[in-house]
Amino acid sequence: MSDLLVKNAGLVGGGTSDILIKNGVIADVGPKIDGVAIDFPVIDAKGYLVTAPFVDSHFHLDATLSYGLPRVNQSGTLLEGIKLWGELKPHLTLDALVERALTLCRWSIARGTLAIRSHVDISHPSLLAAEAMLDVKRQMAPYIDFQLVAFPQDGLLRADSMDNLMRALDLGVDVVGGIPHFERTMEDGARSVAMLCEVAADRGLLVDMHCDESDDPMSRNVESLAKETTRLGMQGRVAGSHLTSMHSMDNYYVSKLLPLMREAELSVIANPLINITLQGRHETYPKRRGMTRVPEQIAAGLTVAFGHDCVMDPWYPLGSHDMLEVASMGLHVAQMTGIEQMHHCFDAVTYNPAKILHLPDYGLHKGCNGDLVILQANDVVDALRLKPARLAVVRRGKVISTTPAVKYDLTLDGQQVQTDLTSTDLVWR
Repeated sequence: MSDLLVKNAGLVGGGTSDILIKNGVIADVGPKIDGVAIDFPVIDAKGYLVTAPFVDSHFHLDATLSYGLPRVNQSGTLLEGIKLWGELKPHLTLDALVERALTLCRWSIARGTLAIRSHVDISHPSLLAAEAMLDVKRQMAPYIDFQLVAFPQDGLLRADSMDNLMRALDLGVDVVGGIPHFERTMEDGARSVAMLCEVAADRGLLVDMHCDESDDPMSRNVESLAKETTRLGMQGRVAGSHLTSMHSMDNYYVSKLLPLMREAELSVIANPLINITLQGRHETYPKRRGMTRVPEQIAAGLTVAFGHDCVMDPWYPLGSHDMLEVASMGLHVAQMTGIEQMHHCFDAVTYNPAKILHLPDYGLHKGCNGDLVILQANDVVDALRLKPARLAVVRRGKVISTTPAVKYDLTLDGQQVQTDLTSTDLVWR
């Protein structure tokens, strides 16, 4: 635990403030905090935006940085990605899984992401991926809050994975996952949802299911997920990830579905980068956007978060684990360019996923953990526009990553000009 005073912090809601961290916890937030010791560490944020850390509520850490192994996904489809992962699994080693995941974690920290929920494939009886990710979780505990999801990638019933899932939970995996749309029938999908929710209810665990990651408007497993959540009294503890079939459903059915989801207090995790890349592959034109109905879900009172999902793996060849890139893509695809809507997209990679993960003491208020990120941006819209440098990343009051401010030197009409892109005004030397 460490002490730190951040002065002149630009706030998400506007204005500036000082933030005092003592023993790793925010002790005070106010316009001007004085009286600290001469040797007390101080950072002057200079009015730049200071935010609580980014949170990635949906990721696959076991597959990350495996792009090209054993080959590249040429079709770009979800199903070829699953097939490729199946080909790679027999060749995975614990050391390689851990090494790639730790590399990704370092990228995450540099980007200001200090909490990750990662789905871990438990389909193989060896539970190699779960063992490796539990090791990564232990190693990264001082820096990143991890939740691991027991994810039956090949289908709970289709691959007879219940025993594997229960053993993974016994090992310490945190959350119950599922993939009902990958079962052989809709009936099996609904049955898998019921079985998995019952496991979570019995163990007092959270639930996060890959659900209806399809262009098929008849893929309606989220209805079953909402029903089982309410039946078992698990409101507020269950998330449906992807839900891309909602972009293809007719409006009448959605008008019935949204109230069911609201009654269950179901959370939604969209994955903009991956959803729009994998969906619509069977179409020529017009092409559907591929992302779930984010504005309508927000309007219905649901908690909506954005996840990165993949970085350089069988499903996605790009990425650097920048949650601002995710939020930016989300607002573009959902056409959420109003000021309030853009703030919703920023919340979708900060406070909303923290709520879904039930992260304790998250935020920039007195009593919260001393975790924050200083961005080279004037406000939220600036941050979404620029995906700027993370000038400092702070964990429990300790600076764990820094990036120099970016300045651009130009020559216009024979004169030197400098700008940092955070203002339309050019600052002449």
